[in-house]
Amino acid sequence: MKQTDRFSYLTIAIAVLALFLTLTGCGGTKKNVRQADIAVLYTGDVHCAVDENIGYAGLAAFKKELEAQGAQVLLVDTGDAIQGAPIGSLSKGAVPIAIMNRLGYCAMTLGNHEFDYGQATLRTLSEQATFPFLSLNFEDQASGESVYQPYTTVERDGVQIAFVGVTTPQTLTASRPAYFMDETGNYQYTFLQDATGAALWDATQQAVDAARKDGADYVIALTHLGIDAATAPYLSTELIAHTTGIDAVLDGHSHSVVECERVQNREGKRILLSATGTGLTHIGYLLIDRDGNLSTGLVTDDVPKDADTAAYIDEQKAAFAQQLQQPVATVKDALVTDDPVTGVRIVRNAETNLGNLCADAIRAATGADVAVMNGGGIRAGLRAGTITSGDVLGVFPFGNHLRIIEVTGQQLLDALEFAVSAVPEENGGFLQVSGLTVTFLADVPTPVSLDDAGMFNGVEGERRVQRVLVNGKPLQTDQTYRLAGTDFTLQGGDGYGMFANCPVLEADAGLDFDALLQFLTGDYLENASDYAPAYGDGRIAAIS
Repeated sequence: MKQTDRFSYLTIAIAVLALFLTLTGCGGTKKNVRQADIAVLYTGDVHCAVDENIGYAGLAAFKKELEAQGAQVLLVDTGDAIQGAPIGSLSKGAVPIAIMNRLGYCAMTLGNHEFDYGQATLRTLSEQATFPFLSLNFEDQASGESVYQPYTTVERDGVQIAFVGVTTPQTLTASRPAYFMDETGNYQYTFLQDATGAALWDATQQAVDAARKDGADYVIALTHLGIDAATAPYLSTELIAHTTGIDAVLDGHSHSVVECERVQNREGKRILLSATGTGLTHIGYLLIDRDGNLSTGLVTDDVPKDADTAAYIDEQKAAFAQQLQQPVATVKDALVTDDPVTGVRIVRNAETNLGNLCADAIRAATGADVAVMNGGGIRAGLRAGTITSGDVLGVFPFGNHLRIIEVTGQQLLDALEFAVSAVPEENGGFLQVSGLTVTFLADVPTPVSLDDAGMFNGVEGERRVQRVLVNGKPLQTDQTYRLAGTDFTLQGGDGYGMFANCPVLEADAGLDFDALLQFLTGDYLENASDYAPAYGDGRIAAIS
């Protein structure tokens, strides 16, 4: 082949690639990020990883670099920013919000974990924030009005960009249900949950239309919905499919990493969808060039740290350092949330030694017959060796209170059936257990039915759970048992509606963190060998 021919083929290849990028809006690079007129940088599911991976200091440095080169930069977040690590729990979200204020965020969608500190705290945080909290579908049931702004519009160089916020309707059960009820146990708030998702799509369309009517040139949806099948029908892809007028969706909730996808909307137009994963491993971007073309992508490396931001975060963390660094116990064997061979998280669909330890700690602290701990509430493992109070708080960062209720054997059986309903898929409501041995059929379709709010509604068909022992004896459906767990689970969190009318024997039996700390410094030391196997001791057995 002649040299000139090679150049000709190369020219054609470059032209084809350029056409592809124009048509798809995908494949952005750092170079074209730095050449953009308007760059929307977005984060999601940070979960208080303020200085991990790229970190907020890396985000600040990248923002400054773009601004120095003439780009108009907007910072937004798709939710779950203030919870998930000690710095968030100990400050009840105030430190992450202070950092976001410093960086100059202009909007954040409320994720389900923004509600974990209660309504009053969330309202206080919204007043402390220099940017609006968005949620078009979090409504007061009595008035039918949004509690927070459905959208906000930002102007740059004469261009009006509207950000609409959408919160997963599963927040009603993914956060503490009691936070959304009045004193009599009736729901005061709704996230527009229904069996089809239609209420959510209609509300989204109304917000988009209102933003357009207000003069928005672009409408960007900041969604905390995700793309996991388990969250259907409330998927970001479904939102796109049932609406028009949205130019791009920046998504969160499922911790998915999506650089760029195109999803057809109701009119057949292909809409950009992107997601950053979790823990600031990526910075997401949406670029708008002077011709009105949009593209999305992710930045993952070569990001320096902004010294001023890093120093500010260090100052914030220093306030908690002495408390968090105090050694509290010695762990003989690693206590895990992830499979030690594959590294895949398993605490939400299988027994682990840390799950057993957490459930045992709750039972020991309460003196209950049996105890449960939802796998979604166990947020980090414990390495072998000396551990600190910060390590323990990393396991239980939510500050849940323990509760003891009286349940019938039938209610307990229903709860265990619900707990394994999603296996082999992950489910934050999967229960780690103490005082119980559960055998279930993994290859039988789940017979569990749910109501419109995602709460347990009964069992229809063959049960997965085949055998349950309570402290070595067969479970009796007509017998009553003292059940301990977090108030999150026993008040209906994750959908455990079968506990709604159970007698409360003790409403506040202490904090989950304190129970785990006490157990590690006492009972664990005496029985460490019981927790050596990473996959537990056979309390939960899946059979075919």
